Amino acid sequence: MSSFAADKIIRFINMTTSTVKYLGSLRTEATHLRSNSIIHTDAPVDNHGKGEKFSPTDLVATALASCMISIMGIQANTSNITLGEIDAEITKIMSSNPRKIAEIVVVIRFSNHNYTEREKTILMNAAKTCPVALSLNPDIKQTITFNF
Repeated sequence: MSSFAADKIIRFINMTTSTVKYLGSLRTEATHLRSNSIIHTDAPVDNHGKGEKFSPTDLVATALASCMISIMGIQANTSNITLGEIDAEITKIMSSNPRKIAEIVVVIRFSNHNYTEREKTILMNAAKTCPVALSLNPDIKQTITFNF
């Protein structure tokens, strides 16, 4: 196989996920290519922005909770656990020198559930091993609370 053909196959397998366009005034527009879903970001007020939309670091923190809940859903399906209503509250804590995410606090709340201790353990382990949690820099403290 020629290197051109191999490169074409690799690009097909690893298709581009999204694009990001600068809109000016510290704002961007991200487009998910498969769905054409759009997310706008804005720099936060404490970093020269207007803070009228998610900031990029807000998205990172929010992605952690979203991933945890999604992976719990997958695990619940494969373990015959009724997941029901779940929501999460996310707090992102920034450090100033250097400016980066220092900690992400996630409180996951389960409404009207009577999980066994085994089911709770399965769900908590699934959440803590979601791809986003495993991908974040180990310097970012992840404080996760499960309110069953």
